[in-house]
Order: sequence, then C-alpha cells, then structure tokens
Amino acid sequence: MNTSHPPLRLTDRKRAAIIEAAIEEFLAAGFDATSMDRIAARASVSKRTVYNHFPSKEVLFAAILRQLWESSDTGEAPAYSAAHPLRAQLLQLLFKKLGLLNNEAFLALARVAIAAGIHSPERAREMVTRMGEREEDLTVWIRAAAADGRLKTSDPVYASHQLQALVKAFAFWPQVTMGQPPLGVDEQKHVAESAADMFLARYA
Repeated sequence: MNTSHPPLRLTDRKRAAIIEAAIEEFLAAGFDATSMDRIAARASVSKRTVYNHFPSKEVLFAAILRQLWESSDTGEAPAYSAAHPLRAQLLQLLFKKLGLLNNEAFLALARVAIAAGIHSPERAREMVTRMGEREEDLTVWIRAAAADGRLKTSDPVYASHQLQALVKAFAFWPQVTMGQPPLGVDEQKHVAESAADMFLARYA
C-alpha cells in the first residue's frame, strides 16, 4: 500500500501556508520584528514545522523572493543562440527581467529586504548571495555569447551587473525608494531597448 502521496500533499499545503503567512508578516511588521513564532501562528502550524521547511528567517525570505520570481515568470529563460541576432535575444531576457521588476508584491518585499539590509550589512550580503542565482540568466547568456566570440568581455558577471543596473535605474530603484508607479508597457520597451543598445555598443 502506497501511503506517500497524501503526506506530500499535506506538506506542500503547509509550505504554501507558511510562505503566505510569512509574506503577510514581513509586509506588516518588517524583517526584524517578524518572528518564526508569529509566522507559525499565522499559518496555523507548529514552530517545528516552520523550521522543518525553512531553517532560518533569511532562508524563508529568500524562498519568498524566489517564488515571486517564478510566479512572474513567462517561461524558461531563452538560451544563447549562435544563429539569432544578439539584440533580439537580449531584449527577450530583459523583458523577462522587467516582468519581475513590475510585480508589486516583489517590489513591496524588496523594500522590506532593503530596510533590513540597512540595519544589518551582514544580512544584506547574505540576502544578495541567496538571490544571486536569480540574476544568473543574463550572466549565462553573456558568458555563452562571449565564448562564441560575439561579445568582448572577460568578466560576464560584471557585464551582467552593468546591464541590470541600466534597467533597475528606471524599473526598480525609483519604485522601491521613491514610490513611483511601475513602468507601463511602452516605458518598459523603451528601457529595455535603450539598455540593450548601450550594452551592445560597449560589448558587441
């Protein structure tokens, strides 16, 4: 008799309840004032259950940001193609990035993360490290294009950070720090195209 499936479904439900409760707590109280006890109470699970899924508050917060990334996802990141123009490929990647940066829940939690990071630089470094993998799509693409001789850079990570900075200057920092509204479709297109053109003028 196979009894493995119902407990797995229950585990998935509990994990989802923990993440939902944690989002509410982080937004209501901020990072420092949120405790695993409060998250457990709001999710109607035991504190042990919370820790079984997430060994620390930092791990839980990173999981929430990952989930938001995935929920805003429009499909797999396009892999580098030697047969297609660089600009078209780059725009596809940037529009994917802008989809996340336009997500109100992501922006709200980014404010929580930044406020927490200001009070604890060590925590900020940990959060950045944990979220680093979510920036990897552009780095992987740049590395592949450079290996194929179509981009000139010996440091794909640095080049990726430069490109993301061009986008975030318009589609992240003004919204997070000054409460500006997310970009409209035409504005996103303009930001993506100008960032891609500047990047390719430097590296192609």
